[in-house]
Amino acid sequence: MPFHLAGTVAVLEGHCSIEEAETLAEALRGLAQPQVDLAGCAHLHLAVLQTLLALRPALAAPPADPLL
Repeated sequence: MPFHLAGTVAVLEGHCSIEEAETLAEALRGLAQPQVDLAGCAHLHLAVLQTLLALRPALAAPPADPLL
């Protein structure tokens, strides 16, 4: 799975495809103060990006690629 939870942080890794969007949304909604770590993320499908924009979790770590 391209993401896992580490406490209140959703850690996204590798290529996050459309299939992860709904599961990620459910995971973030279940956290009181969700955060997202994009340091290991190489690609975000637009649906995953829209999920992050809609739920607005705090950014724990930015992506390594500044163009992501």
